[in-house]
Amino acid sequence: MAAVTRGCRPWGSLLGLLGLVSAAAAAWDLASLRCSLGAFCECDFRPDLQGLECDLAQHLAGQHLAKALVVKALKAFVWNPAPTKPLVLSLHGWTGTGKSYVSSLLAHYLFQGGLRSPRVHHFSPVIHFPQPSHIKRYKKDLKSWVQGNLTACGRSLFLFDEMDKMPPGLMEVLQPFLGSSWVVYGTNYRKAIFIFISNTGGEQINEVALEAWRSRRDREEILLQELEPVITRAVLDNPLHGFSRSGIMEEHLLDAVVPFLPLQRHHVRHCVLNELAQLGLEPRDEVVQAVLDSTNFFPEDEQLFSSNGCKTVASRIAFFL
Repeated sequence: MAAVTRGCRPWGSLLGLLGLVSAAAAAWDLASLRCSLGAFCECDFRPDLQGLECDLAQHLAGQHLAKALVVKALKAFVWNPAPTKPLVLSLHGWTGTGKSYVSSLLAHYLFQGGLRSPRVHHFSPVIHFPQPSHIKRYKKDLKSWVQGNLTACGRSLFLFDEMDKMPPGLMEVLQPFLGSSWVVYGTNYRKAIFIFISNTGGEQINEVALEAWRSRRDREEILLQELEPVITRAVLDNPLHGFSRSGIMEEHLLDAVVPFLPLQRHHVRHCVLNELAQLGLEPRDEVVQAVLDSTNFFPEDEQLFSSNGCKTVASRIAFFL
């Protein structure tokens, strides 16, 4: 996927530019007013939902459901001055479909420091929880970390990557933080955001997308109602998933299960063109075609979906330049 660019806006004529400057000034005044009223400006929380929506529209290829769900959930949550619970999203799909890219966009467009903000906390099972035998210590440390950071700032973002590799049972310490109670351990936590990322359910999503293609249905006709039950079942049936024995799904603490569809050839082409633009390079047909030709697609007969999505696009472009 393309690199994040804050303040995604189309540039047009001089008149349009002047209009944008005026709009920006008005937005700055409005933001200042909100700060003075205390609605925002908690820690370095600086939500730019218009920029997020623009970036998703331009750079996230082939994910109509993910775009709609993420934007709708964030708008409802961010503009609510007194949410009853934290926002909890679980992103599911095949590798390279944009899950990590979307999580990085959320950090970028919600916090002034982006992923480097002290209010954005990123957890990886390989880095932070590598030894399942140390699960008791991990539980204690994770509970303490979340509680301490929410005490310091309620407007915090917690990203949990590769949930299908998390030690089962670890996430149960998060359950009290994800519900609708007013406080937990004396901490006001209702303005926090929790994002869980997982490949689990990816195969089931691919099957639904493939069946839709074989039935000559447009990709955009695939509905959340078709995908949410199969993703939920895939997670619940997997005893090695991070949600296992956590009560998070059983207690319906997720605000949205966000599916990411497998990417077709024209989506990968979109990613290649975006990457070339980020590098400041003109689109070259031979480079685009070389990247596509070097990409593996499945199933074997249809050659429809990219095996790695857009994950290896940047490295392949560098090879063919």
